[in-house]
Amino acid sequence: MGHFRLLVVGNGISAYGSYLNMVALNVFIYHVTGSALTAGLFMAVRLVTNVLSGFVAGRLVSTCDRKRLMVGADLTQALALIALLLAPDGARVGLLFGLAVITGFCSTLSQVALRSSVPEIVGAEHRARANGLLVTGRSLAMIAGFASSGLVVAQLGYSAAFALDAATFVISATVLFLLPVRTRAAAEDPAAQAGAEQEQGGAASGFARMLLRTAPLLAVMIAVRAVDGLGSSSHNVALPIYSDSLDPGHPATFISQFWATWAIGNIVAQQLFGRVTKKTGRTPGERAFALGACVMSAAFIVVFAGLPTVPAIIAALVAGMADGFTEIVYISRLQAAPDARRGRLFGLSASAENTGFGLGMIVSAALLESFSPLQVVAAFHGLAIALCVALLALLLRRGGRLTRREDGPAGDQDVRDVRDARDVSKGATTDVSAGASADHATDDASTDVKTAEGRSS
Repeated sequence: MGHFRLLVVGNGISAYGSYLNMVALNVFIYHVTGSALTAGLFMAVRLVTNVLSGFVAGRLVSTCDRKRLMVGADLTQALALIALLLAPDGARVGLLFGLAVITGFCSTLSQVALRSSVPEIVGAEHRARANGLLVTGRSLAMIAGFASSGLVVAQLGYSAAFALDAATFVISATVLFLLPVRTRAAAEDPAAQAGAEQEQGGAASGFARMLLRTAPLLAVMIAVRAVDGLGSSSHNVALPIYSDSLDPGHPATFISQFWATWAIGNIVAQQLFGRVTKKTGRTPGERAFALGACVMSAAFIVVFAGLPTVPAIIAALVAGMADGFTEIVYISRLQAAPDARRGRLFGLSASAENTGFGLGMIVSAALLESFSPLQVVAAFHGLAIALCVALLALLLRRGGRLTRREDGPAGDQDVRDVRDARDVSKGATTDVSAGASADHATDDASTDVKTAEGRSS
């Protein structure tokens, strides 16, 4: 874990630069063009790139060296920022849209590659603790990036902010390049490798169909994360409006309190999660994920219920803790898949989450013209709760057979999911060897293998 902790530091440094730049770039493009439409198009281009790049990233991570991909992604973003700094003022607007594409693709690629590599870097039995460290690092980076962005831009200017961001990517790439870590399984299962090779020329829809047939619970979990993206977008869009209604004279007060408290809860949950899993040797499964997602969505709804400040902040703390908990459980569950398919899973997941978040930003902004923040947030997060309740009902009906001890090889749970999927469909056998044959038959008919954030909440 020593090398991995250094990796977390490097990743956190680059994340700080990304969050700093997220604010600086959005303000800069509006400052340069004076057009809200252009600023909106810039954010839309980056978001669409995030959605589409998930599928491409999944394929690249499944076939190429993951460490090189991550180093290359960091250096590419650094070079793009340097090009923006050196460009004349007249060429900067066009370069900004190119930068939106580059940063959107590279950030997704780096996220998919890193999450896919965690079990190989630290060992399958330590992946939950490792995921907690990663999420903690990114949460701290988010707090620092958002908190310092205004000061950096105001005191040092946009160029200094872009140069600082480029430097963080160079530091991250250097740390990762120098670390002697292995990011891919040393000896992959021949059957799994053959299946992965067959999938390389396929389409994302084919992999999604294969996932529905062989591991429906994983497919439902990815769907829950996509709907969570809808909920996240709703409270992101509604928060400034709600905060302004609480105190028109100081509209940023509640926003600052909310995000600071959310981040504290997120970090606390991650630390507690790591200590509990280390002590017990058990990783919570699908039931814990569904329950945590329900608590998270319910807490976000309560935040907008018009409560006094203290109860609302407590609700934000609960939301942050549940958010951190469910993210670690979710990532750890996807990492239980065989290494040959892990990249496609994370690529599909990243695309699903970004699609939900992007669609939610558009729809919730439109709905807020006619409905209150509470109504919009309750509708979006209520949809997530309904889906989680359906997942819980399925798991309870299964009699708890999916609750497991995560002390075996990373692929064992994936095998159990295939067996349980056949029980649900009632049309196939429960024999494990037959399951392998069914899996390959599905792979032949399938044609492809993207979830990833913070979301910013």
